Amino acid sequence: MTHFTNKLSTRLDQLLANDHQHLLCGGLKGIEKESLRIAVDGFIAQTPHPKALGSALTHPAITTDYSEALIELITPPFADVKDTLDYLHNIHQFVYEHLDHEILLGASMPCGIDGDESIPIATYGSSNIGRMKHVYRHGLWHRYGRTMQAIAGIHFNYSVPEALWVALHRQENSQLSPEQFTADAYFGLIRNFQRLGWLILYLFGASPAICKSFFKSRPALMAQFEEFDQGTLYHPFATSLRMSDIGYKSKNQANLKIDYNSLSGYVSSLSKAIETPYPDYEKIGVIVDGRYRQLNSNILQIENEFYSTIRPKQIIKSGEKPTLALKRRGIRYIEMRSLDLDLFNPIGIDETKARFIEALLLTCLLKDSPGVSNQDQHTNNANQLAVANFGRKPGLELDQGKQKIPLQDWAMEILDSMQPVCAILDQDDSAKPYSSALAQQRLLVENQDLTASARMLENMTQTRQPFSRFALNKSAEHAQYFSRNKLDGTLTKQFTELAEQSLARQKELESKEQIPFDEFLKLYFSQK
Repeated sequence: MTHFTNKLSTRLDQLLANDHQHLLCGGLKGIEKESLRIAVDGFIAQTPHPKALGSALTHPAITTDYSEALIELITPPFADVKDTLDYLHNIHQFVYEHLDHEILLGASMPCGIDGDESIPIATYGSSNIGRMKHVYRHGLWHRYGRTMQAIAGIHFNYSVPEALWVALHRQENSQLSPEQFTADAYFGLIRNFQRLGWLILYLFGASPAICKSFFKSRPALMAQFEEFDQGTLYHPFATSLRMSDIGYKSKNQANLKIDYNSLSGYVSSLSKAIETPYPDYEKIGVIVDGRYRQLNSNILQIENEFYSTIRPKQIIKSGEKPTLALKRRGIRYIEMRSLDLDLFNPIGIDETKARFIEALLLTCLLKDSPGVSNQDQHTNNANQLAVANFGRKPGLELDQGKQKIPLQDWAMEILDSMQPVCAILDQDDSAKPYSSALAQQRLLVENQDLTASARMLENMTQTRQPFSRFALNKSAEHAQYFSRNKLDGTLTKQFTELAEQSLARQKELESKEQIPFDEFLKLYFSQK
């Protein structure tokens, strides 16, 4: 396995030689952020998605994820990450004006839940596409339980600048079509991120502890944790239990051999999983007593069920399968999914973190990226799990393929390799925001007590608060922040109009004659 050194890559060398390094700047950044709505009693909200926020089915910026109470806020992509974060801030302001005394939980791991039945599954109306989304979520419940689906995170969407693709294609004298070249390079980025994505968990993981109530529907899992207090379980050196095997991991999917060496291989292997029956899911049944329990009984119902830290994405047309969108139009952007909510920030992410992630993704693009074998994927997953559960453990070593290496040494190697990219992204900005973001992460590598996961546990210890109380108190502070910082009238009007338009679109969708749902599903899955 090639690992990261301070040596500039051939790709970056050539960009510098051609004076094209400025083409690294201006890639599009978008954010999707999930949060549980919490009622005044501190428990997960049982109320429907607020109508004033619009239709969860058709609104471009405000929707729901798994649960009716798990709100998802989506920004458009912007070239300047400040604009992305401003938009995210604005959506929060608008949402808070319509929450009716509820608050958004600022932590990734859910609090205030009382077993699976306390988590209401999201509904999307009577149209076939709305019904499909609801049935898919029923399938997730029967397969994994609802509790795991109530975990919240941030997805960071990144699109490489178009002009950079043109320059790279030309300077490498590629015989591939521009589309094929772009797809191959995006998969190179993805493979490199899989090798070192554990760094995101170490630096930004913010879920080292879990409420005992999280395990009400799966009590056997409690034994692997230590008790922090009467209401909280934890691993003392954990960074992101959200990304551990009790969070966004599925043992059922562990043996899926998804191909990350090419777009065609990826589409083919993912499609195979969606078409391959799975005995345990066949036992659940698809239609039982006249009602759908899941969309099908295959390894994956649809592409979204595959849990991965990073995904290639293409904007899908209405009713189009995501794999088909990729096959037809290639990769538009990548979605990095391993970021916990920052409980110390009202919108869950700050500018420093966003700039660091952009620089890291570009570094992954510019470095050589050998193909990955099944063994490589196993190694990458093992490193991620080790950091999720024990990332702050002194002396922790990770597997670089041919050798073990201390986490701190490898982390510094990666940060060193990012320096030239950060310097380019800073351009003429005297504040040097990218280099500054990089310098801040060096401090966290040198001193693990500065990481969000360590700070959370330290705060809980100092204030003698269980995780649920600490998380709810912090979330209440965020609610107070938004009550003091209202959205201005012009933006309020714009968001109100968006909400009204989305409700009208859903109504229009539902007013059209619907083909039978069984037929709709058959047509959806028969797309080639």
